[in-house]
Amino acid sequence: MVIKVFLASSSGSTAIKKKQQDVLGFLEALKVDYAPLDIACNEDNRMWMRENVPVEKKPTNGIPLPPQIFNEESYCGDYETFFDAKEDNAVFAFLGLPPPPGSKEAKEAEKAFILENGPVENGTVEIETVESETVENGTDDAEDEENLEAEEVEEEILDDDSLAPVKQEEAQEEVEDEEAKQEEEDE
Repeated sequence: MVIKVFLASSSGSTAIKKKQQDVLGFLEALKVDYAPLDIACNEDNRMWMRENVPVEKKPTNGIPLPPQIFNEESYCGDYETFFDAKEDNAVFAFLGLPPPPGSKEAKEAEKAFILENGPVENGTVEIETVESETVENGTDDAEDEENLEAEEVEEEILDDDSLAPVKQEEAQEEVEDEEAKQEEEDE
């Protein structure tokens, strides 16, 4: 997968130059392979970029400005979406690339996976096993969520100190009922 960054080598705008430098510098720091494609010197690059930026992502004048970022033929975004991904530590996800092992993004992805699927032994999980267990048990995610919510409500009720006197009264009534049964049996 090649990341394509469309740039303007001879832009008169210092803002565009800074944005281009920021994107390229960050990609180099992350050691991401990319191909800089100049739209100022190559009309084919300019036309390809303009045609492949999605309509909803184009500015009101219809002409997208560099830098524009693609993963092969797939549009990733412009500088603003790149910057947002950078702030969220999600640049690899933004680029459609797997995060390198040990990176912040990889650790966050692992945490999200664990939260979604539970802890994993030996660092691997077999998707087929998880799916087959769900089918065998006859439960789905919605049922699991409902069961979890019901357990949480029960725990809240049991942990509620305001119910302690009620529980004591119920326990006392049970003891008295047992004593009454014993007396009846003795007679």
